[in-house]
Amino acid sequence: MKKLLITICCVLCICIIPLSGITQANFAYADEPITAKSSILIDYSSGEVLEENNADEKLPIASMVKMMTLLLTFEEMDKGNLALDTKITTTENASGMGGSQVFIDPYVTYSAEQMIKSVIMASANDASVALAEHISGSEDTFVKKMNERAKNLGMTNTLYANCTGLPEPEQYSSARDVSTLMKELLKHDIYFKYSTIWMDELVHPSGRKTELVNTNKLTRYYKGCDAGKTGSTSEAGYCLCASAKRGDMRLISVVIGAKTGQDRFNESASLFNYGFANFENKNIVSSEMPLGKIEVKKAKINEADYYAEKSYYGLCKKGEDDAFKTEINIDENVSAPIKAGDRIGTLTVIKDGQVKEEINLIIKEDIKALSYKDSIKKVISKW
Repeated sequence: MKKLLITICCVLCICIIPLSGITQANFAYADEPITAKSSILIDYSSGEVLEENNADEKLPIASMVKMMTLLLTFEEMDKGNLALDTKITTTENASGMGGSQVFIDPYVTYSAEQMIKSVIMASANDASVALAEHISGSEDTFVKKMNERAKNLGMTNTLYANCTGLPEPEQYSSARDVSTLMKELLKHDIYFKYSTIWMDELVHPSGRKTELVNTNKLTRYYKGCDAGKTGSTSEAGYCLCASAKRGDMRLISVVIGAKTGQDRFNESASLFNYGFANFENKNIVSSEMPLGKIEVKKAKINEADYYAEKSYYGLCKKGEDDAFKTEINIDENVSAPIKAGDRIGTLTVIKDGQVKEEINLIIKEDIKALSYKDSIKKVISKW
């Protein structure tokens, strides 16, 4: 009974503390100076940097390392090597991890989904190692894959030594690299299935339960925040990589080395507030609207509408109506037959004299070529 009472009190404390120190109002109107060692704010769609401070310094990032663990896990799922219901047998090594954990039992089986949820929500070191060992056979082999993937992503200021973020002398990253990693991680929709859950529980094979509370308080208290990874050690300070979306614009912020846990949330909110207040994503090109008409030679019809193959949203400061320009180049001698989706030219998007995107121009309908009889009729009609 005493043990049950202590457990209930602990859960209540977890729920009450954030409400007293972190409120919706605080985050909605936060305007904190950025005092963290390193920070960056980027636009998700374009990758453009909106604000940065010391973004390339190599620093310990604590549990934000787990973002790469999750990315490799999701990529294994994409390859068909792992599924949410895959059974993962735990080891004594995994269950013995210190720091943040969900207290998994050794030599039993959990589902991959349970381990993934525990990493995303509770930043569980034991669950991270369980995933790594299942995927690669050992954490060391998995770490090699982590470094290979970082290199592939162009994360030049990153080196991993484990899959958890527990302190290691030769383990570091930078705010810019972490934002690059988050940009890649957010391509996996499955991540959002768990990143916005505030409270849940892990039911162990024995029936024992461990409460899961999302370590990223912004998901509850900042409008639009639906992703994030916290981290904290004495070496790294307090860290957070988060993402928030409002309207058509998604932002990614990274704060490394904040002085307190509250500071990392407030400073991340300040970065988001700056981005949403001063920038917008404009629909520069729409794939749904025809851009013009083109003459089609040797066709039953004289002309056809052409479209951009895909839409393009461009980041610009609010009030900048002429930040982007477009140039259209139509191929010479466009003639039938044409299949829906065939390319007939290109559209170039330009900002500040730099090419931001090249988009194919297409016809969205099948256009048949003139038959011999149709050709004769067309000639006669012109007499």
